[in-house]
Amino acid sequence: MQWREFRSDTMTRPSAAMRRAMAEAEVGDDVCGDDPTVNRLEAMAAQTLGKEAALFVPSGVFGNQCAIGVHCRPGDEAIVSEKAHVVEHEAGGAAALSGVQIRAVMPANGHYLTADDIQPRIRVGDDIHIPRTALILLENALSDGSVMPLTAMQDVAALARAHAIPVHLDGARIFNAALALDVDPMTLAACCDTVSFCLSKGLGAPVGSLLCGPRAFVDLARRRRKVMGGGMRQVGVLAAPGILALTQGPAGLALDHARARRLAEGLAAVPGLRVNLQDVVTNMVYVRLDLPGRTEPDCVAFLLSRGIRVYPPLPDGIRFVTSLEVGDDDIAAAIQAMREFAQA
Repeated sequence: MQWREFRSDTMTRPSAAMRRAMAEAEVGDDVCGDDPTVNRLEAMAAQTLGKEAALFVPSGVFGNQCAIGVHCRPGDEAIVSEKAHVVEHEAGGAAALSGVQIRAVMPANGHYLTADDIQPRIRVGDDIHIPRTALILLENALSDGSVMPLTAMQDVAALARAHAIPVHLDGARIFNAALALDVDPMTLAACCDTVSFCLSKGLGAPVGSLLCGPRAFVDLARRRRKVMGGGMRQVGVLAAPGILALTQGPAGLALDHARARRLAEGLAAVPGLRVNLQDVVTNMVYVRLDLPGRTEPDCVAFLLSRGIRVYPPLPDGIRFVTSLEVGDDDIAAAIQAMREFAQA
């Protein structure tokens, strides 16, 4: 059976050029700062986002948790959206690794935190009974595929500066967000003190993320990475495809977005399927069912029988994610399979 992969844009396989780069990479011991390929990738990432320095880490979760551990002390509190990846998909890492209390806030708009959401949750004063508000965590693009507007990010940045609270951005898909907002990724990164982004989400690398920020912060993050077991020695073999992902990957995202839009419009036209087209601005499409007696798990199983892979239903519905390995024929097959399910 021919499998059509819609679970995530992390499912892409490294290109032939990436495999060659891995085989030919110049390497050294990165824990000692001696891997030239890693050093090059880190410098490129910092320059791309307009930060002083960057640190290569194994994953997006690692980057976020490393940042939390540097910004906060045990017993501190971090404000974050209740729907954020840090809350929903990082296994309680802030508490387990850093002793940090997460103050999860449901965004009033249902998508992203605003300054108005955050302001009343900031702890002020020296009352020994309350934790210190040590960090504000934002996300862009958002876990539901939508984006946080630049103006909203700028408002949060201004609020944070007024209270001397750092802002960390989970920018796992920051290049998708920048494309959807028609701005440079550096412009989004400028709203935050530190940023992490993934090379393996949409950009095509097999593994790896970058944590970017001021040089003094990255120096501390390097120590924190060591504590977390992230010293990876001759890791230039992984940084090499990351360089190609960073330099070539963003150019392909527009096609991913266009295919996601085509998929969303095709699904929305099927009676019994509900898609919020307004929210489809990156490479994710969420579908709800309005089919009496038919459940979302039923639909996932039906798709699997047709060779179409999607994750089990998520809080926002059945998710389809486009990527560089999802072609026009895959989009057509997904629409046809969903039509068959709805009409069965």
